[in-house]
Amino acid sequence: MKRKILALLLAGSMAAGVLAGCGNNSSKTEGKSESTENQKEDNNADAAEEDAESGADESEGSESGSGDLTGTVDIFQYKVEINDALKAATEKYMELNPGVTINLETVGGGDDYAAALRTRMQASDQPEIFNIGGPQDVIDWEANLADLSAEGWIGNTVEGLLDDVTKDGKIYGMPLAIEGYGFVYNKEIFEAAGIDASVLKTYDDIDKAFGELKAKIDNGDLKEQFPALEAVIEYPAKEKWVLGMHTGNIALGQEFANCTEAFNAKEVEFKYAQELKDLIDLQIKYTVNADNPAALNAVDYSMQAGGGLAIERVAAIQQGNWVYPIISEVDAAVAEKLGIIPMPLKGVSEGNTPVGVPMYWAVNSQSDEQDQAAARDFLNWLYQSEEGKQVVVNDFGFIPPFTNFGEAKPSDPLGQAISEAANAGTIAPWVFNGCPTSWAENVLGAEIQSYIGGDKTWEEAVESAKQSWKESR
Repeated sequence: MKRKILALLLAGSMAAGVLAGCGNNSSKTEGKSESTENQKEDNNADAAEEDAESGADESEGSESGSGDLTGTVDIFQYKVEINDALKAATEKYMELNPGVTINLETVGGGDDYAAALRTRMQASDQPEIFNIGGPQDVIDWEANLADLSAEGWIGNTVEGLLDDVTKDGKIYGMPLAIEGYGFVYNKEIFEAAGIDASVLKTYDDIDKAFGELKAKIDNGDLKEQFPALEAVIEYPAKEKWVLGMHTGNIALGQEFANCTEAFNAKEVEFKYAQELKDLIDLQIKYTVNADNPAALNAVDYSMQAGGGLAIERVAAIQQGNWVYPIISEVDAAVAEKLGIIPMPLKGVSEGNTPVGVPMYWAVNSQSDEQDQAAARDFLNWLYQSEEGKQVVVNDFGFIPPFTNFGEAKPSDPLGQAISEAANAGTIAPWVFNGCPTSWAENVLGAEIQSYIGGDKTWEEAVESAKQSWKESR
């Protein structure tokens, strides 16, 4: 039932031809300008209300980027894969709006964005735009969240995607994108091993195929064609967000129907703890560190993606469509060979791809009014102007969470794979943003690290995570 509901939520953007998380980088576009005017906030709100009433399907871009705004907008965001493209977009917006200065700071992946955001918010110069997750973040950051309910893009958002950032009838976040994840794999490597990965759905079938590929790698059968290939998969256990948020979600997404249900749960039962262990063990078994799992706790996102899949050192990684720009930057030819194998929860959910909204853009209600107005206008320009839509789809590689993107749709193979899964209804929910604050990453992720490192048994790790959830609620 929950699969059907999520498919219906995505149907609007699918029908329009549209349906990537995380990395390790930090950069900032410097520069400040004096904020001298406070204008257009009311005009924007009036225009947004008028558009919503008319049910307009077309871009509201004519209401943004008009050049008469002033202010300074600091953006503090987590998605390193889009850093360069987002910086270029801010520069284009500033050309259209010379009275606005935008500073970009990106912190993600190996760096804990949630912790970095807390630190950043303690400074006197808070960001105007930042990222939030689901209902827990809405409560945690409510004092800093501007009400976006009157924005023009609201009526164009895929149905249901605003539920997790709506409180007391007010909408506090703009969805970043629609994303999906699984085992991102190199089709050419699997084909060279005589394996049709496109039909792999069940745990047993994937285990068998990975085993066959491992045997060919170990025997040197693929050495001539892929000289760097040393293992089937790389598992970045150093990254707690990969372990706790994404791997963990495969099990939690079957225990809870959605973020809100997870958020309202006083306890987590871990109904599928054994199946989650099986999935973790499956990945460990096919890494180069299979005989020394503790070494995986030193493997990070960069080593997995750019230093792993992109150079064909491994044939697959647990990630999502967001990795395409990173892989393409290292080797564009390799990026075009990629596909996604669904991650199985053995005997429970097999052949399904988790699909959802990773994070939301939020506007800081504590910022000066002219800066808030510029922040709102920039987001409207980015997601609702024709120029911005092309940036979102082509430069960011995003699957848009809006229904009015027309023919703009993902051209990369990973975006297409997620779109196909959504169209087919073979999807599972994301619920980790409904967990207690930082629990998925810093508690469950850390407990899985302890298991992988041999410091705890699986049962001890699970019990500790369950107790932490209960205490947090």
